[in-house]
Amino acid sequence: MSAGGASLEAHVEIGAPPDRVWTVVSDLARMGEWSPECRKMVVFGVPRRGARVLGVNQRRWVIWPTNSRIVRYEPGRAIAWRVFESRMTWSYELEPTADGGTLVIERREAPPEGMSTFAELFARAFLGGVRDHDAELLEGMHTTLDRIKTEVERG
Repeated sequence: MSAGGASLEAHVEIGAPPDRVWTVVSDLARMGEWSPECRKMVVFGVPRRGARVLGVNQRRWVIWPTNSRIVRYEPGRAIAWRVFESRMTWSYELEPTADGGTLVIERREAPPEGMSTFAELFARAFLGGVRDHDAELLEGMHTTLDRIKTEVERG
């Protein structure tokens, strides 16, 4: 059993209805515009539950691909994908707020068995260790959400 990689969560309230936020959040091809670490995502076929996703990440000089599958796809409400290499699940959930806006919750969920040994070794060798990388990822999640908020509210 692996102990690496914690579940992480960040959120932001956006002054726009869920349908407008969904248009941005569900467009995984634009993830490179929002995320400090994810440089590119490609969905093979139409975004839906079961679709495969290729990601390209970069941290300093280290560049690595990820392979994922969309495990949740509820238009206007939620999208999630599970990364094969790490076994982590990344998601965005949208909740309408009383004032007509949207609460966006970004999560990285660790499975009960923990991060894969390969991912743990990779993080240790190239990303400064699991804890340091988790701290960077959490900071990056806040940056991602702030960038999405700016884009949506700019309209």
